[in-house]
Amino acid sequence: MTDVSNLPRLRLVIGDEELLVARAVAETIAAARAEESDTEVRQRPGGELVAGELAEMLSPSLFGGRRVIVVQDGQDAKKDVSAALVAYAKEPEDDVVLVVTHAGGAKGKALADGMKAAGADVVQAMKITKHRERVDFVRNEIRRQGGKIGEDAAEALLAAVGNDLREIVAACSQLVADTGGRIDAKVVAQYYKGRAEVSGFTVADAVMVGDTAAALEALRWALHVGVDPVPIADAIADGVRTVARVAAAGKGGAYQLAGSLGMPPWKVERAQRQARGWTAEALVDAMRAAAECNAAVKGGSDDRGYALERAVFAVIAARGGGTGR
Repeated sequence: MTDVSNLPRLRLVIGDEELLVARAVAETIAAARAEESDTEVRQRPGGELVAGELAEMLSPSLFGGRRVIVVQDGQDAKKDVSAALVAYAKEPEDDVVLVVTHAGGAKGKALADGMKAAGADVVQAMKITKHRERVDFVRNEIRRQGGKIGEDAAEALLAAVGNDLREIVAACSQLVADTGGRIDAKVVAQYYKGRAEVSGFTVADAVMVGDTAAALEALRWALHVGVDPVPIADAIADGVRTVARVAAAGKGGAYQLAGSLGMPPWKVERAQRQARGWTAEALVDAMRAAAECNAAVKGGSDDRGYALERAVFAVIAARGGGTGR
């Protein structure tokens, strides 16, 4: 590539984590413009592209100069467009950086395979689903922003913030900015103490998807920083009730069901994801466990923390086991 030392001519961003996909594309564009400030950028959804438009986008420019062409959701591209992209990848232009994003999976696999075979730089952007991966993500994100964080502090941050990647990134950025980058568990505890509603629902979210390790980590951290057990018990009960209501409503889009259920669409969508793996009988058992937990926590049990831990295990057992870490 003309005067290029760091940028590949082909980049395949593969995965379905929107934040990571968007970050990979933005970083590619920023790197290109750092080398040539007048770099032209064109972005088009793969499903809307036609072969003629693609040919025009990729053809040599009469005016020269760097171009970054981004084809979004390449798995949705029509067969002729996919074939044209693979053919182009075999002989790419020197002044063009072609970025194709692809959700992964079987749909449009020929395009992803063709890009890889042509030597594309591959950036992984798969959803982060395991607790261990989230801990690693936090540590890498803090490092990326110029800070340093230990594993115990990363665990604490997840317990306080939850599993949404955008919220995690925002929290990391805020902590680095406010602490100068040296972050330990004590700093996180001071920063997030009192966020009872967040900690409670973090526990509940992990419980409802069967992630035993994440649920226990979040629960123990919440209790450690002084969160009252009552909102945690309420959050677990609410999680079970919400999944039961959404599952009973049958199939339908989140916006379609939101009105009839009296819930915001985001809550319906989350419950639909969490409902996978649950049966009606299992939800009845989970409701019973949540009710027993509520009675113990609100009825003055001698060990309310133990009652919560027992509820975590009971609800996950009702679902059919846990993922662990």
